[in-house]
Amino acid sequence: MLGIGKSRFFEIIQAYRKDPKIFSVEYKRSSPTRGIDQAIKDNITKELAIDKKAIQNKDVALYKYNYNYVRKRLATKYKQSVSLNTIIQYAKKNDFYLPKRPKAKAHDREVLTTYAGELIQHDASYHIWAPDSGVKWCLITSLDDYSRFMLYAKLVERESTIAHIQALQTVVTKYGVPLAYYTDCHSIFRYVKGRDQRHKIYEKFTDDVDPQWKQVIKECTIKPIYALSPQAKGKIERPYGWLQDHLVRTCLRENVKDIAHANRILDWERGRYNDHQLHSTTHEIPAKRFNSALMTKKSLFRTWAIPKPFLSFKDIFAIRIVRYIDNYSSVSFKSLTFRLSDVEPRYPVYIRAYPLDQDFYELRFWHNGRLVKVERLKIPDFRPVYF
Repeated sequence: MLGIGKSRFFEIIQAYRKDPKIFSVEYKRSSPTRGIDQAIKDNITKELAIDKKAIQNKDVALYKYNYNYVRKRLATKYKQSVSLNTIIQYAKKNDFYLPKRPKAKAHDREVLTTYAGELIQHDASYHIWAPDSGVKWCLITSLDDYSRFMLYAKLVERESTIAHIQALQTVVTKYGVPLAYYTDCHSIFRYVKGRDQRHKIYEKFTDDVDPQWKQVIKECTIKPIYALSPQAKGKIERPYGWLQDHLVRTCLRENVKDIAHANRILDWERGRYNDHQLHSTTHEIPAKRFNSALMTKKSLFRTWAIPKPFLSFKDIFAIRIVRYIDNYSSVSFKSLTFRLSDVEPRYPVYIRAYPLDQDFYELRFWHNGRLVKVERLKIPDFRPVYF
């Protein structure tokens, strides 16, 4: 009705309440209009030039400018305050602008869960996150669907069953056991008939065999749910987009070349997303929404306990291997022979291989519900089978 914006409306209300007698709607500019300082112009140009070079590189996953990122960068690094609109206008005048790409079909942004821990979105993505490194790394993340709180985020050199199991271990031991995990149909997560079996005659159907990941999930009493299309993973793709955008830009400016440095930046960006970023769907800060759900008992996270007869978390978050005892009370694994005591020949031994380091594993031998042997040894380039 008044033809003014919300901010101006409340400014007028505040002015009236302060002193109704001298109240006036006449607008007075507090300071004369002036151009951008040259130092600010130089830094804007410097930051936008970095982005332009990355955008022109087809191997780098950047497709647009992020003027809000530049504004925050000026404030934090150079201690310079400038409005977002000023940066956009300057960018358009100096060839640092790209027209908006056509919007894809919108995903459903509605929050369908009503409790924290009701559904954990879990996924991985390959990109050149640090352009100066020249190599692709895999980003693994876990996201609480209700709060959009990022429970886990880590860069690894290659995607593997062990890397995903370690991500699950971090979530379960730190936050508790959620109700369900939501993943795609990658062979790490699910056996699919016709894709994961090379024989012409299919003896196993989809979900007849449990991959290593699914065995761990079931032992933790978590329900696995699978997305049947890439579009169904839209909720976690948006945080990926945010992380991808900020992580790549920061790695560019920090000249990141090794994965350890990139992970430190990732931890910082994850903290900023969780603790300061207002989510566009929930309209709340993820950490605030997550902690509020825990405090008000709107959580389905359960306290994790080691299931019997197992003795350690190393028995659960491990690769499972089955071997049979020979007549000499021994079993073989990776060209190594292990002598066992108090075991019965021709009966199975269940080995749990827990990674201690990049190449070192702890092998825990279970027979008839008892831990009969523990070995720590180096197993270079260990590639566990899925099943």
